Amino acid sequence: MSQKILITGGAGFIASHVADAYIEAGHSVCIVDNLSSGRQEYINSKARFIQADITNAEVIQKIILDEKPDILNLHAAHIQVGYSVKNPVFDAENNIIGLLNIMEAAKDSGVKRVIMASTGGAMYGNKQTPFSEEMREEPLSPYGVSKRSGELYLHYYFELYHIPYCVLRYSNVYGPRQNPHGESGVIAILMEMIAQGKSPVINGDGTHTRDYVYVSDVADANLRALTSDFVGILNIGTGREISTNDVFQAVVREMNVQIPETHGPERPGEQVTSSLSSKKAKEILNWEPKVTFEEGVKKVADWYHTLKQNS
Repeated sequence: MSQKILITGGAGFIASHVADAYIEAGHSVCIVDNLSSGRQEYINSKARFIQADITNAEVIQKIILDEKPDILNLHAAHIQVGYSVKNPVFDAENNIIGLLNIMEAAKDSGVKRVIMASTGGAMYGNKQTPFSEEMREEPLSPYGVSKRSGELYLHYYFELYHIPYCVLRYSNVYGPRQNPHGESGVIAILMEMIAQGKSPVINGDGTHTRDYVYVSDVADANLRALTSDFVGILNIGTGREISTNDVFQAVVREMNVQIPETHGPERPGEQVTSSLSSKKAKEILNWEPKVTFEEGVKKVADWYHTLKQNS
C-alpha cells in the first residue's frame, strides 16, 4: 500500500538513497532539507522538495501539518562528532530541539509511524564488540548524547501520544554521494584525496577498526521498517571490523594507484574499535547486509571514476 512519507535531510548522502528506495517501492515522498550539506542534484525528480530548516519551529511545524504524512523519516541532523565537542549547543539545537519541533507537530498531524536514523558507533562507548542493543548506552560525545536524547524523546511521544517509532542505529555508512569534506566518511575522504593526486595521512597506526555498512543496505533497512509494527531500537551494521589500514589498501587497489601508507598523530579520544550486532534486525525486519566491504568499495570507486569523467 502506497504511503505518504516525509523525509528530513532527504537531500543528504544516506537519506537521498532512502528516498530513492521509497519512491521505487511506489510511495509518495516529500523531502525537507536546508541544503547545508545536502545536494539538490541528489533529490529524486519524483519527490516533492521543500527547502527548510528543522530548527525553525514555525516553518517545519507548518510543513508537517500541511503535508500530513503517514510516515516521518528523520535523517536531518548534525553528524560531526568533533564539532559537537567544540560546539555542543549547536549540536543540541539541531539534534534535540530540531527533533522536538518535528514531534510537536507530529502529535497533531496524524503521523502513523516515525523512523529515525541514529548512531551505533557513538552510542555504546568503549565496550566489547560487537555492540548489541541490550548494552547500556554510554555516549562519549555531545553528538552521541544528542542522538540518545532523540531516542528517549521518541519513546516519550510513543508512551504519551501513541506514535510508534523505529530507531535505526547505523554503523559507518559508506557509498556513492558521501561528502568527502567532513570528518567522517573515511572511504569518501580517501578516494577524493587520491583522485586529486594527494597522499592521505592515516591517523595513528591505522589499526583502529570500524564496521562499514553499504548505503543500499541501509536504505533497505529503512524500507523494511515501513511495514514492521516493531517499536524500539535496532542496530544496522555488518558485525565485521575493518582496520583503517585495510580500508586504505582497499581504496588504493580500486583506485588503481600506488601510494605508500603515511601515518600521522592519533586523534585524541577516538574509539579503538566499533562494530554492531544486527541479530535483532534480522529477527525483526528480516534484514541483513547484502553488499560485502570489497564489493562496496568497488562500487564507490566505479561511481567516483564516472563522476570524474563527467565533470
